[in-house]
Amino acid sequence: MPHEHRHIRSLAILEQGRAGFFGYDEGPAGDGQLRLELMFTGLSAGTELTFLKGTNPYLHSRWDDFAGRFLPGEPSARYPVNFLGYMESARIIDARAPGWQAGQVVGTAFGHKTGHTADPARDLLVPLPDGLDPMLGIFVGQMGPIAANGILHADAEAFGGAVPHLGASLDGRPALVWGGGTVGLFCALFAQAAGASEVVVVDPSPFRQEIIRKLGMIPMDEDQAVAHAKSAWHDRFGGRGAEVVFQTRARGDSLNRALAALRPQGTVIDLAFYQGGLPELRLGEEFHHNGLRLVCAQINRMPRRLAADWNQRRLALETVRLLERAGPAIRQHMITHVVPYDEGPAFLERLVAERPDFLQVVFVA
Repeated sequence: MPHEHRHIRSLAILEQGRAGFFGYDEGPAGDGQLRLELMFTGLSAGTELTFLKGTNPYLHSRWDDFAGRFLPGEPSARYPVNFLGYMESARIIDARAPGWQAGQVVGTAFGHKTGHTADPARDLLVPLPDGLDPMLGIFVGQMGPIAANGILHADAEAFGGAVPHLGASLDGRPALVWGGGTVGLFCALFAQAAGASEVVVVDPSPFRQEIIRKLGMIPMDEDQAVAHAKSAWHDRFGGRGAEVVFQTRARGDSLNRALAALRPQGTVIDLAFYQGGLPELRLGEEFHHNGLRLVCAQINRMPRRLAADWNQRRLALETVRLLERAGPAIRQHMITHVVPYDEGPAFLERLVAERPDFLQVVFVA
């Protein structure tokens, strides 16, 4: 019942290579709070599987938020890692805060837990519009805004602090996205919605290339993309290549190729999560000779000149608009695995052990 104590389960990493569940009891919602019941939770594989593999930097160093740096030899996280994830769609079952009501479905981020007590004054909670598939709500709280923030960084490169709307820098221009995972495809979908003249998505996987094609984009491998950008995208003044590349593949050799695809003084907007060093990175070649820029777009930070006008909530609302436009295609082509919540641990272990083709995994409560 909504007003009683309840037991919460959380999909956890018990030790390197082994997943399971962590449980705890939770009291009723208090004044100003909402009790949420999980409907769907999405796997952010590029981040979460690093805990299962033992490669996540938090397992080996500590993040000093005050100094803004990692301190080696002092891990922030230790096994068991009891809470993972940031892609949830949930139903409100008890509303103790004004402006909310039981039965509403929200996109949010609270981890792979069967329930959560939310504080609207602190948590990002975005009501899903009527008619939107609630499974798509997993993209609203964090994953969609990650990609939208990449687009916003490209807009800031073009317009500074006077960006008229999200994606304005891509209207009528080609877009090049490195990586056909969920983040890369959302960058490409935002570029499509913004009116890009063509959208090229780079991924070597035939499985992902077929998904890219079904979404109405052009799939290429890395060599093809560099050759295409340098031959097809040129003018009399700006040189040959892409003005901006959205880089989402966490590989040094892919970053090299993304830099090679740029025109002189172009910019890589980097959304990738690099887990180790980058011994393959070569900054003495195109990066140096063409005067290129490498800009990190990290979800906790908007472009500095736009921080007063843009925040994660606004990017989440942009994500909702994109889902209203492209939701059926995303549901049909991008969500490749729908897994019962109770089977989550075994499924995670199989992903690491067998490395099957997949794109977006959703666990169903």
